[in-house]
Amino acid sequence: MTATAKKFGRVPSAVARLATSPELLNGFLKLSAIFEATTLTALEREVLIMTVAARNECHLCVAMHTATLTRLSAAPEVVAALRAQAPLPEPRLEALRVFVHAVLDTRGEVAADTLEAFTGAGYTERNALEVVLGIGTYTLSTFANRLTRAPLDEAFAEHAWHAA
Repeated sequence: MTATAKKFGRVPSAVARLATSPELLNGFLKLSAIFEATTLTALEREVLIMTVAARNECHLCVAMHTATLTRLSAAPEVVAALRAQAPLPEPRLEALRVFVHAVLDTRGEVAADTLEAFTGAGYTERNALEVVLGIGTYTLSTFANRLTRAPLDEAFAEHAWHAA
């Protein structure tokens, strides 16, 4: 939980709730650290996380990762689009967002032209597999947060979000 406290400046209540299953929390933290070490940039990882969080309607995750995107100085238009589940203004990031949805929609069996569109935007086949890692990691988190009905911490209140 030290890494989480360092990342967010405190231990969010959601993490404390996940700690009621040390195995789940440990698994999530390990997977998260592995995902952080991928070749995707910090911004690209956050685009993936926000895409999964909004799709899975995790109000807490969207708020927390909006704060992360703000710390990364992400363009406000990108943040707003991710929160609205709308196309992104930057083509490369939009290709990533579309690919994340394709992987989720097909349970990984994306069409060849979909993978070609992703790699055509400058991503690699390695990045495609890193997307699968990110989806798995943050599906775990969003599902657990929804299951425990994790409340939104005051620290993230300015980034509150509700599914449309």
